[in-house]
Amino acid sequence: MEQNSFLEAKADFIRKDLIRVAVKSGAGHIAPSLSCVDILVALYYRAMNYTNDPLWEERDRLILSKAHGGYGLYAILADKGVIPKDEWENFHTQQSSLTGCVSRNINYGLEAGCGSLGHGLPMAVGVAFGAKLLQKAYHTYCIIGDGELQEGTMWEAIQFAVKHELNNLTIIVDNNRLQALDFLKNILDRSEDDLQRKLEGFGLNVSVCPGHDVVTLAELLNKLKDHTGDRVDVVLAQTVKGFGLKCMENMPKFHYRLPSVEELAMG
Repeated sequence: MEQNSFLEAKADFIRKDLIRVAVKSGAGHIAPSLSCVDILVALYYRAMNYTNDPLWEERDRLILSKAHGGYGLYAILADKGVIPKDEWENFHTQQSSLTGCVSRNINYGLEAGCGSLGHGLPMAVGVAFGAKLLQKAYHTYCIIGDGELQEGTMWEAIQFAVKHELNNLTIIVDNNRLQALDFLKNILDRSEDDLQRKLEGFGLNVSVCPGHDVVTLAELLNKLKDHTGDRVDVVLAQTVKGFGLKCMENMPKFHYRLPSVEELAMG
């Protein structure tokens, strides 16, 4: 129970820290960053084999394919002492090297640059495949946006992962049902469960999980990491875009827009 309380408190802290720094710095992608905070906390504080040494060879790898939603990742790596505090505090200004979309900086624990959507999963598949060839024990995680799954490169990567039985890879979909300026069902999907059917049809082992229950997420990710067999796992994390800020939750207009003082006061 104490560990569970720690995770919940840490998720709340990261959310508040993310909002504070992003608003102060005028960085707009707050809503897509908030939807994946609990996923990142479950990974970095429970599921991943990770230390504060970003060059440790045996570390588990995390590639954030939805790189515009990386503010929570910056906050976590700063909290863990991997990213210097002043770099995070000055994020999105000329006083910091941290960019609006995550760029690769291995010394800061940032494994890949994925500013162009649809490319993070192919990279993660390559990392996992390389680990298999080299008989390395580390696990690779990839957080992708549901909107990204309209990109052909994503499905090519999934086919490769299934073909080569990459059970050292876990894909996590931040399923907030929104892309940029509209809901997925108004773009290409026909219904809310289209995505799950597609993933299962391509041969992935799909687990559906509440995306803001950090304890349940952590337990599921640990369970999947310890499995045996040749399956490739994907967690369909049911999230809310802008989670934690009432003015932003499920509001397409806040994909990049900053909240006003009055909107922030809504809680």
